[in-house]
Amino acid sequence: MLCGRTPQRIAFCKTTYTIRSSLQTGRALLGSRRMSNKVTEALSKLDLMVQSASTSPSQGQARSVAAQASATDKVRCVRHELVDLFSEAIQKAFPGLGSAEPALVSACNQPKYGDYQCNNAMSLFGRLKGTDDAQKNPRAVADAILANLPPSEIIKETSLAGPGFINIRVSPSWLAARTSAMLASKEGIASWAPEGYEHKKVIVDFSSPNVAKEMHVGHLRSTIIGDTISKTLEFCGADVLRLNHIGDWGTQFGMLIQYISEKRPEGLNASTNEDVADLQVLYRAAKQRFDEEDDFKVRSREAVTALQSGKPEYVEAWQRICDASRREFEKIYKRLGVTIQERGESFYNPLLNGVVDDLMDRGIAEVSDGATCVFVDGHKIPLIVKKSDGGFGYASTDMAAIKHRISEEKADWIIYVTDAGQSQHFDMVFAAAKKAGYIPTDRDIRIDHVPFGLVLGEDGKKFRSRSGDVVRLVELLDEAKERCTSTIKERRPDITDEELDAASSAMGYGAVKYADLKGHRTTNYRFSFDEMLSLQGNTAVYLLYAHARIASIIRKSGIDPEDLVTKGAKIVLEHETEVALALHIARFPEAIEATLDELTPNRITDYLYDLSGVFNQFYNECQVVGSDAEDSRLLLCHAAAVVMRKCLSLLGITVLYRI
Repeated sequence: MLCGRTPQRIAFCKTTYTIRSSLQTGRALLGSRRMSNKVTEALSKLDLMVQSASTSPSQGQARSVAAQASATDKVRCVRHELVDLFSEAIQKAFPGLGSAEPALVSACNQPKYGDYQCNNAMSLFGRLKGTDDAQKNPRAVADAILANLPPSEIIKETSLAGPGFINIRVSPSWLAARTSAMLASKEGIASWAPEGYEHKKVIVDFSSPNVAKEMHVGHLRSTIIGDTISKTLEFCGADVLRLNHIGDWGTQFGMLIQYISEKRPEGLNASTNEDVADLQVLYRAAKQRFDEEDDFKVRSREAVTALQSGKPEYVEAWQRICDASRREFEKIYKRLGVTIQERGESFYNPLLNGVVDDLMDRGIAEVSDGATCVFVDGHKIPLIVKKSDGGFGYASTDMAAIKHRISEEKADWIIYVTDAGQSQHFDMVFAAAKKAGYIPTDRDIRIDHVPFGLVLGEDGKKFRSRSGDVVRLVELLDEAKERCTSTIKERRPDITDEELDAASSAMGYGAVKYADLKGHRTTNYRFSFDEMLSLQGNTAVYLLYAHARIASIIRKSGIDPEDLVTKGAKIVLEHETEVALALHIARFPEAIEATLDELTPNRITDYLYDLSGVFNQFYNECQVVGSDAEDSRLLLCHAAAVVMRKCLSLLGITVLYRI
């Protein structure tokens, strides 16, 4: 046994596993940014503590060769390794092909037949007809591919099915070595991050609430989806700029400022922060007058002109409104653990006239019915970049923003996360930007609109409060946390207040996030506290308990898995459920890759939920603590926990080690 089982050692290992895992989670959350000196120092001290507490003279010595190896190179995912092998086989088998035929390799739908499947035979059979390499049927094509397959440690065996499907079984020893190497790597799970994203400048535009209005459940979707996409890109080494394109400019501010100015006899000069203390009350009162009083509407429009011209007292009132909203937004972002840089519509206001003049001068825009418009192919209506009254709208700001993000920020990829109702608008903005030459042709720039569906109530209708109002996001988060507080107290009556607050926040906010992310983003989803807080099924609560269970298994062993890694212990896969778990762990990079290819966070949630199921099958079949294969199985448990923690962190969910 590599780690002695004295009572003191058991207690020490229980503590160090929890502390080390927490520190490493913190380190992972820092992504590619500079690691906190305190975290680094704490980990170093912890390593010394583990070494000094060891009972064997050999403990604390040099790491194994695998552990010492530098992990600066990314490890390619299993599917890509197989694609390379089968692409080479295809080229060798059919050298007469006019162009390369990339191998079509995907996970096998029926695991009993294989782990992966190569599906080129039928398409190749058609391409080869009438050539010297022609085969009598697709199955013969598959035979030829297999005959030219290079030797590899990755593949255990292959088999043919149907008309020419090649089933592939991955070698258990190769899976064991790959998983062991990840644990021994200095970069850990980061060494499995997909390639191709390092140093890319990516701008993710998400959340985007309106000033003077409270964030509601609709903003939740954009905020959570955008945060997960940003975290996933950062994990893969991208340079991500998270932008909050808040609605902090426009005609509504004239309405608000005019209402404030008329609230006090002395006018705007006498207004204070009290006038914006409750923005909801302010907005509703101003909106009511705006809708009902024509004279007030005229004065409000005059106030907009005064604001846009930079009249000091109007700018000061506008700033107070923005500051009050900003404070409320930050409270929500802090609770959700979301970091984002504000760059509202007002940032682009000085650029708008220049953009419109440029479009007119180059004949991209034209005047139609008094408005300045850009007509783009495929759309019957134009993109209005300047209204007939001389004002600017969303299209004006978005054209200025996309130009600035490409020419000034030098973005390689721009992602907009908004509701699906804005799909046509962004299609037109992207087409107009391309027509205007804002999207250069001399370098590759990817631009995506990431639309999402509605949040529905349990009645299947748009989610609203009992009074019929839009549900305030702060109230939703409060209720989620409150419900979790009750559940946790029932299960752990002795929990401290501090632990209870942390656990209920992690579980409650995590449940809300996960419920939003687990379905495809374009579908509407039904909001139900009962479902999202369930201990059964595909919920954050279930997955947090699953992770806590793995942490409990490791604590009970009295062994710190990092000690095993340090001593050079390896994973050995013998039982079929061990192999299945290692295979699923090894597929983590494929889930991340699919998430970024499709910009669909549910690829991570699907993978994570399946991982917990595969782990349960393994644990039900294989004894861990006290078994002959204890060290190997503890490492396998540790690998599952490492991957699970990374998935949860990408989803913005705080990990719990004990519930």
